[in-house]
Amino acid sequence: MSPDQAIKPQQTTMGSQKLPFATDYMYLCHPAILKRMTEISDTAYMGYGFDEICLTAKEKIRQICKSPEADVHFITGGTQTNVVAIDALLQSYEGVLSTITGHIAVHEAGAVEATGHKVITLPEHNGKISVTDVENYLKTLYVDETSEHQVQPGMLYITHPTEVGTLYSLNELTEISRMCHHHHLKLFLDGARLGYGLAATETDITLPDIAKLCDAFYIGGTKVGALIGEALVFPRPDTVSHFFSQIKRHGFHLAKGWIIGLQFDTLFTDNLYFKISRHTIELAEKLRQGIQNAGLKFFIDSPTNQQFVICSAEQTQKLRENVDFEIWENLADGSKAIRFCVSWHTTEEQIDQLVQLLKETASSTL
Repeated sequence: MSPDQAIKPQQTTMGSQKLPFATDYMYLCHPAILKRMTEISDTAYMGYGFDEICLTAKEKIRQICKSPEADVHFITGGTQTNVVAIDALLQSYEGVLSTITGHIAVHEAGAVEATGHKVITLPEHNGKISVTDVENYLKTLYVDETSEHQVQPGMLYITHPTEVGTLYSLNELTEISRMCHHHHLKLFLDGARLGYGLAATETDITLPDIAKLCDAFYIGGTKVGALIGEALVFPRPDTVSHFFSQIKRHGFHLAKGWIIGLQFDTLFTDNLYFKISRHTIELAEKLRQGIQNAGLKFFIDSPTNQQFVICSAEQTQKLRENVDFEIWENLADGSKAIRFCVSWHTTEEQIDQLVQLLKETASSTL
């Protein structure tokens, strides 16, 4: 079976199990990956990414990014990738700028700051950073006579899609890159859900655009069909010296590196990564339409696989009887902003079941 033939996962029914919309890594991995793992189970490979599968996967990523000289590294997870990339790109006295909702600022338990680099938070605008806010921060810092006593910003960290599923436009990313270059800031893009951003209907950003405009970025695998793993890309060679050693020093190297390499080799064969991402977005768009038809309000306008809905406390409790989801925010009026995550494994049947439950819940609490 080719990766093309394995785009759609097997159908599942709700049965006694709740509908799985809590996050996008609730299932093992795409069947095409599992099949390839089974096929090579009796083959021996060199460790730490020096095998032919990893080398082939890296070359495929270089080609799709149109960055023939890029350094590509496979790392076990998103937090690990953020930590080692940020630590390697910054001087010991430097910090990293992020929105106040950025993953490194909220959901990584201070992992970046444990390396000695302060996360300097700025306001968010629908999850995104503003060039104006960054420049105002820098102006305020540098006119301060005590600026040398403060943490020096050396990098801007952004996510695409953002934590709330929103997207940067190509114009926005270009302006951010230009600003970073002007102020000698490295630009690092967290792409944990990058596939879903690239597949979104309204996006105008491509992987080559990201490679051109960023100093480093990663292509998320864990949330886009892989068992584990992310592909960290430095588009320009020698951006970081001895990076292999730095990964090892942090303890983030997988001895059986080919396990991650095989997954990305599979995902970037016959455009599987983009096909399953687009499949996910199509289902997310169907869910979005279902939410609108149920008369529920959105907490934020997200064009990607995360959909945020406002529900009363009663509606939330009723939904929880049959659906796994995340309460994103407790609102002042007692209602809840809840998140439904559509994944690479989500089926049309599951979307239909969720939409029906939303309709029933909305009508029963009117």
